[in-house]
Amino acid sequence: MNNDLIQIVTYNPKYKKPFKDLNIEWISHYFEIEPSDLKALDHPQEYIIDKGGEIFTAISNDEVLGVCALVKSDNKDFDYELVKMAVSPKAQGKGIGLLLAESAIKWAAEKGASKIYLESSTKLKPAIKLYEKLGFKEIKGVPSPYKRADIQMLLTINS
Repeated sequence: MNNDLIQIVTYNPKYKKPFKDLNIEWISHYFEIEPSDLKALDHPQEYIIDKGGEIFTAISNDEVLGVCALVKSDNKDFDYELVKMAVSPKAQGKGIGLLLAESAIKWAAEKGASKIYLESSTKLKPAIKLYEKLGFKEIKGVPSPYKRADIQMLLTINS
């Protein structure tokens, strides 16, 4: 797969179903779907876009290969939360997650953000490696609505 042929686009309602499907696929593979998951996955316009966030979709030849979102935060310690990153199993290991995360970070920086937060699971070793490569550092003390989240990370954007 040639990453030159991959396009990262911001939210379009036509990608609502792949956004949900890719996330349900990976979450149910490793964990269980929780009520907090379905709020954003069933209502991305209301829970993400209308509140000042954005959804990023990786596309190649009209096929959705990966997704992630930034949710605008009410927390004074960070501006956005990186959420719902999922890459199609057939596209994993090809740098799609990196392209999505870099697009999200660039978008947030253009909006004046200085900090991006995320929650993950240490069970997801490739994801943690990706976040560390991007400059995210482990932090403690932020309560999570997810049972599966056992690591919180923060990226400080140098503008």
